[in-house]
Amino acid sequence: MSTLKNTESQTCTGNCPCGEYCPLTIALNLIGGKWKIPIICALKQDGPTRYNELKRKISGITNTMLASSLKELESSGLIHRRQYDEMPVRVEYSLAELAEGLIPILSQLAMWGQQMHELASPTVNK
Repeated sequence: MSTLKNTESQTCTGNCPCGEYCPLTIALNLIGGKWKIPIICALKQDGPTRYNELKRKISGITNTMLASSLKELESSGLIHRRQYDEMPVRVEYSLAELAEGLIPILSQLAMWGQQMHELASPTVNK
């Protein structure tokens, strides 16, 4: 169910001090890519969300990328997919407990990104 079991295949390269495998590489492989973090953020903000709602909220994502990103996030155990036995079929996606632990880390990373943006922005002298 979860790709978290496959840590042995995530080896470090170069002069990484991690040794046999790199936990940071594992983490970045799970959430890396253009669309996974926006999906996680949308689910955190709005709770359980249907596919088409996610598609509307994440500007520029294609059906193919949304579907594949959702499958990858589900297989890694970061999101839940719940299908209701209704006609038409209703499916909702929500954050799994594993992803809830990621939210404070993403918030810290966002603050760091904001600081980097401010440092890189030219200041205007009056």
